[in-house]
Amino acid sequence: MKIAEVGNIIEFKDGLQGIVEKINENSVIVDLTYMENYRDFDLEEKTVVNHKNYKIIQESVNV
Repeated sequence: MKIAEVGNIIEFKDGLQGIVEKINENSVIVDLTYMENYRDFDLEEKTVVNHKNYKIIQESVNV
């Protein structure tokens, strides 16, 4: 299992997507406002996702 890095875009829980903002020991904090339709889901702007429960769909570009 590859652990996401800050800036990665991840997918979790039936297609929700977000940008990783912080990495914890067992989870990441994700900004859900990345999704254009995030308001349709009645969700908070940020959520916590366990490392076991996401997949990386786009890695961040380090400049």
